[in-house]
Amino acid sequence: MRLDPLYDTFVTRRLRGQKALAVLLDPDQLDQAGCERLLTLSEQHPIDYFFVGGSLVTTTHQATLIRFIKHRSPVPVVLFPSHSLHLDAQADGILLLSLISGRNPEFLIGQHIIAAPALRQSGLQILPTGYMLVDTGRQTTASYMSGTTPLPYDKPAIAACTAMAGEQLGLRLIFLDGGSGALQPITPAMISAVRTAVDVPLIVGGGINTTEKAHAAFTAGADVLVVGNQIEKDPEFLVEMAQLVHSFNASLAE
Repeated sequence: MRLDPLYDTFVTRRLRGQKALAVLLDPDQLDQAGCERLLTLSEQHPIDYFFVGGSLVTTTHQATLIRFIKHRSPVPVVLFPSHSLHLDAQADGILLLSLISGRNPEFLIGQHIIAAPALRQSGLQILPTGYMLVDTGRQTTASYMSGTTPLPYDKPAIAACTAMAGEQLGLRLIFLDGGSGALQPITPAMISAVRTAVDVPLIVGGGINTTEKAHAAFTAGADVLVVGNQIEKDPEFLVEMAQLVHSFNASLAE
């Protein structure tokens, strides 16, 4: 399988020890004014990726949102789909999520089969991703819609072995996610266990609503942090997160 330029950015940052920030945009939650504000902030305080999608997309705004971002920003747009219907060739790439923390065949392979012909024709850069939901205090939309039980919050060994199996199956990214509106972030112990178990880039999201929590996740081994809900509530949090990533990466040169 050829390495796509978009995937190369994840791997290159990982090999250099650099951290990255992905801002998750939910088409159902973001209006044009909000999008304008975030794009302006991202121009002043650079981020690395826009992830677009959600566990349940109920509007037709996704295509408009992606078109707007692509017109305004050079930041790569990566689809974060919950269903085969949520494909859009305007984006740069797609996290092709295999829900390896669950046992629902629809989200392990079923939706992928339905999407495969359209994906091949789309030109999207495909990022096969082992997606792992973690119990962070309450049922999330992702766990409800997928009909799966999240990984236990306090069992890092289970998460590590799950991620290891995903890597051995050929998945090229691992995504640990507490889900939208997580009550608490994934523990540093779990992040560290997964980081030790696999070599592929590690994405972490859910419950990251302070820079202290973000710092702990990066220190534990996360390569990319995904922030969505907190930035929807407080767009200035993007500035704080961008500055944190910059400080982490600047320290590498010292």
